[in-house]
Amino acid sequence: MTAALLSLNRRTFASLRHRNYRLFFSGQVVSVTGTWMQRVAQAWLVFELTHSPVAVGILALAQFLPFSIFGVFAGVVVDRIDARRAVIATQATAMALASVIAALALSGLVQAWQVYVVAFLMGTVQVVDAPARQALTYRMVGPTELPNAVALNSSLFNAARIFGPALGGILIATVGAGPCFAVNAVSFLAVLAGLLKMRTEELRPVEHHDEPATMLRGLGEGFHYVFHTRRALVVLLLVSVVSMVAVNNNVLLPVLAKRTLHSGAETFGLLSSFFGAGALVGALVAAALSRSSLKVLLAGTAGYGLSLLVLAPERTLASALVLLFVSGICFTLWTANANSLLQLEAPDHLRGRVVGLFYFGFAGTGALGGVIAGALAAAGGTTLAFVVAGVVTILAVAGATLALRDQRRVRFVPESMRTGS
Repeated sequence: MTAALLSLNRRTFASLRHRNYRLFFSGQVVSVTGTWMQRVAQAWLVFELTHSPVAVGILALAQFLPFSIFGVFAGVVVDRIDARRAVIATQATAMALASVIAALALSGLVQAWQVYVVAFLMGTVQVVDAPARQALTYRMVGPTELPNAVALNSSLFNAARIFGPALGGILIATVGAGPCFAVNAVSFLAVLAGLLKMRTEELRPVEHHDEPATMLRGLGEGFHYVFHTRRALVVLLLVSVVSMVAVNNNVLLPVLAKRTLHSGAETFGLLSSFFGAGALVGALVAAALSRSSLKVLLAGTAGYGLSLLVLAPERTLASALVLLFVSGICFTLWTANANSLLQLEAPDHLRGRVVGLFYFGFAGTGALGGVIAGALAAAGGTTLAFVVAGVVTILAVAGATLALRDQRRVRFVPESMRTGS
């Protein structure tokens, strides 16, 4: 039993044997917690300023619209630049933006439109940051341990989703939203320190082909690959549909806390934390599996949709917390597998573009999705919004299952392993 547990532990944290990845992971532990504090503070601040679910939906639009506008081009940029330097630049810019919104909130002069502007600018930074971080992860750990590293990144992100909203809820309830933004600004110093201490000679080299002369031609290469690779196309379509209709916690949880459950910021933080706890469990399960699976992806997505459907009529805090915990588990099993499957299948010179398209589907559709969720919540409360999210998600999984029915047993193998290099 002890040997089995030790083996499981080694598999779960296998990618941490790389020094550069340990530095990156450690810095992210601090920084991502601050990011989650800022996210809950933004949503709560806008709701307090406007008392409107639609206004919170507009905040989601501001956050995700950059992915809709620029997301498809981000991967082309990332394929042409050094991923580590790109992440240093994006993290430093995000720290500056967090400082601006902190100053506005602490001054007591903040208005909703200012929150929207900072959210849009932060989203614009994240358009490049997200695929650049994925490209850097690949270079830190290589193809064999990439699924494990992607899952550990998700576990970190979702552990922060537990503590960040909880701390944010406490700070908002006691001293207001401003300190949340200030803490986030300071937290970026940890990840910047880790990035600057990396040994660049230990980063895995990647194969580069001659890049097309224009951005549009580079983008065309990425689309050509996706449209001619059925698994990649179906996974991206599934990610896009489900993300648009069902990944709207930033819009719906404040409304669930205040209007459906008739509570305050502490409950909002608790709801977010339970979802994050479930997502952390799902990420650790994915890390322990140490490989990507279409079956797990489809099962996780279906479970996510079902949990939202069951959550829709609930009116008690205990039931909502349990169902959000379950939906968190399913959420990470779905997203971690989708991310690593796409990365492992893509050739080196197109990986940034494929990851960029993943984030376009995952976050770019959130611009429209946030507005839809806000409108549904305004028209029929969180019940209607969660019913629509659950039903559409389950139907999307059914469609993807049919499209992939003859490929679910095909294991995704990194290109370097397929070619024997």
